[in-house]
Amino acid sequence: VQLQASGGGLVQAGGSLRLSCAASGVTLDSYAIGWFRRAPGKEREGVSCISSSGISTYYADSVKGRFTISRDRAKNTVYLQMNMLKLEDTAVYYCATRSAYCSRYENDYRYWGQGTQVTVSS
Repeated sequence: VQLQASGGGLVQAGGSLRLSCAASGVTLDSYAIGWFRRAPGKEREGVSCISSSGISTYYADSVKGRFTISRDRAKNTVYLQMNMLKLEDTAVYYCATRSAYCSRYENDYRYWGQGTQVTVSS
């Protein structure tokens, strides 16, 4: 299983980015997909997750109301729409897979993408 996270970049505070997590070698339909991030000097934290069915989602309190996770089964891709970005959202963002149900804990995830850098400037 290979995951490719993309869509990061440099954006001003208040702006938006959409991250993509695409897979090769596996169909994501059967997996929950989580997004995590690691800010400079901090531990990696769970940001969001979508279950295999797409019915259940999870958002960290820090991103609720600003980020939206979704999946496009036809494209075998999961997206993280990030709006109203803040300076504290600056981090490397990773996507990862696990079995059908979401978890906020990174140790529950088996396969990881390489990460994409998001930098929010003032």
